Amino acid sequence: MLYLFHKAHSLPQKIAIIDSEGSHSYQKLNTDSDQIASFLLQGNPDLNEKRVAFMVNPGFDYVKIQWAVWKAGGIAVPLCITYPLPSLSYVIEDTQAELIISGPEYIEVLQDYAEEKGIRFLTLSDLGSSVSSLSLPKIESSRGAMILYTSGTTSLPKGVLTTHANIESQISTLIEAWQWTEKDHTICLLPLHHVHGIINVVSCALWAGATVEFLHPFDAKQVFGKFREGKINVFMAVPTIYFKLVSEFESSSEKEKEALFDCMKQFRLMVSGSAALPVSVMEKWKEISGHYLLERYGMTEIGMAISNPYEGPRKAGYIGKPLPRVETRLVDEENKPVEIGQPGEIQIKGPSVFKEYWGKPEATAKAFTQDGWFKTGDIAVVEEGYYRILGRDSVDIIKSGGYKISALEIEEVLRKHPAIKDCGVVGIPDEEWGELVYAALVALEPIDFKALNQWMREKMPAYKTPRNYIQMDDLPRNAMGKVVKNELKKLFNPESK
Repeated sequence: MLYLFHKAHSLPQKIAIIDSEGSHSYQKLNTDSDQIASFLLQGNPDLNEKRVAFMVNPGFDYVKIQWAVWKAGGIAVPLCITYPLPSLSYVIEDTQAELIISGPEYIEVLQDYAEEKGIRFLTLSDLGSSVSSLSLPKIESSRGAMILYTSGTTSLPKGVLTTHANIESQISTLIEAWQWTEKDHTICLLPLHHVHGIINVVSCALWAGATVEFLHPFDAKQVFGKFREGKINVFMAVPTIYFKLVSEFESSSEKEKEALFDCMKQFRLMVSGSAALPVSVMEKWKEISGHYLLERYGMTEIGMAISNPYEGPRKAGYIGKPLPRVETRLVDEENKPVEIGQPGEIQIKGPSVFKEYWGKPEATAKAFTQDGWFKTGDIAVVEEGYYRILGRDSVDIIKSGGYKISALEIEEVLRKHPAIKDCGVVGIPDEEWGELVYAALVALEPIDFKALNQWMREKMPAYKTPRNYIQMDDLPRNAMGKVVKNELKKLFNPESK
């Protein structure tokens, strides 16, 4: 039995999941997922790592499907519920999924496609059929468990295959580092086709015997309503969610603000990740909640690798120190370790690191060094023992006039301007300079770019100051709230379209 299912047996009456349909015990989760697993097997002893794609709303139904696929010996392929059919078909066809499971909301999106492609198609109501046998296969931890897709911010999304051993390592690392227990109660607001929601929130909670509550779709007012009930004590979100919650808080009455502050101050842990957290949001959240958010660093390929401490000083703008059982190093362009204080690419080793890019042996080989380190492509520096991200080598490190410039550093300065709500900084090719620094702004009012440039030059060296600006209503983002920098570049550089 995979350890993830342990609490479902040892705490059968405990509430595992709360969603729009009500409360669901660990025993029900265990029983329902066993029955569905048996149904999926159709009398066969094992799915033998067949890929099972599923498009189901966040909640009990999602988790029981995921568990059932694992119990039957399949590889889970969760589909993003907001993607259009072309994006879904890319994932289904790339994984060669042999079965698609759909919630009632997505039948119209998927059924005709599945029939056209000759893929077995099931709805949630189909899974309610009776089964004659509950004999399930023994699953070795070395077997494939899940394929998640990279965000595709820099290239076509790649399928990341993790084994059960990888997943167990990713979860147990966070259980230890963030001190999860069965007394915890968390809320999931995050997409469940991504490691942040699946591993950090849902799987950690269920591994620990805690309760996970689902709220779908996201609504800031409802989130604060859940907070005021006084049950939730662990909260994880992306920076865009924190920004929306801050806006909702500021629109509340003074009495409501006081009640919310008193409530949030009682939380055990609040975490931010999946995108860089602006220091301004970090400071504002501390003011309204009493919590200095714990920032951490991870990727689809590695789970979480680096984190600010649960106990101890958390540093704004830093991702922290390596997590238990995770090896890290910074290297230069020749793959040699850099001196302390010098920037380098983060490389990772350990049992949490994924097995391979699905169906892409060349990309897999290219992602690792000869001695087995995974190359993240993220550039960082270590200062006083804490890692600070400078950006992603391909999109956030701008090479201009012989300098390597961090787009994230410039963004952080721009966000301090009183009229700027958010921004994205990119490097645009230039014959003379190599690249020039350009910035897209989301502002509260029309911006005088000349005055802004003068303001910027008081804050940082001239060579880091953007050469060009545009103002927009919002920045292009993926499902996790990350700014898609390649889309931004097209706005400045029509030739990149």
